Amino acid sequence: MAQHGMTVFAHHQTKGKGQHNRTWVSEEGKNIAMSVILQPPGLALSQSFLISMATAMGVNNFFAHYAGSETKVKWPNDLYWRDRKAGGILIENIVLGSEWKAAVIGIGININQTAFDELDTRVVSLKQITGKTYEPIVLAKELCGYLSDAYSILYKLPSQIIEDYRNHLYKLNETVRLKKGSRVFDARIKNVTPLGELIVQHTLEERFSVGDVEWVFE
Repeated sequence: MAQHGMTVFAHHQTKGKGQHNRTWVSEEGKNIAMSVILQPPGLALSQSFLISMATAMGVNNFFAHYAGSETKVKWPNDLYWRDRKAGGILIENIVLGSEWKAAVIGIGININQTAFDELDTRVVSLKQITGKTYEPIVLAKELCGYLSDAYSILYKLPSQIIEDYRNHLYKLNETVRLKKGSRVFDARIKNVTPLGELIVQHTLEERFSVGDVEWVFE
């Protein structure tokens, strides 16, 4: 029954999830937790990361409007302010046979929550940044406008979305610690390809697909 562009907003999310089956905890009535349905016209399933890029830019531009230019996109799908996580994006593709029917885009953004238990030093909300209290449903409607603008650019000029995503990439040209399996290593973030591969440089250049490598924070 879902149609292209339909958005579902949750005032209380009890089974939120993120990458690698991690949980996403959100206090009732305090944050943005919503899903957007898209039918991606003119894009092949192999181009699905372009939807992720466009979504990230819509979310980034929305949050930066309130939190400023220190807002960044952490590969592949997290919203960061300085070195703290402010939100996340999780996209599930619906495929029948070889046909990409739709994408369900889940978005969670910390708005008014100020206590995150053991994650306090690594997570941040808009209220903590600005000192103001917001109405999440009002901001969610505003966010839809930013997403619509980003998707319009994607369909008209994909190269612009790719460039914007790179320009707002968290830790671009900086050295970070990454983990692949039991291997932990330092590498410099160089770029992200349109297919979603993270390009890093250490003694040699490597590329990692989404899910292949994790960030390590001290």
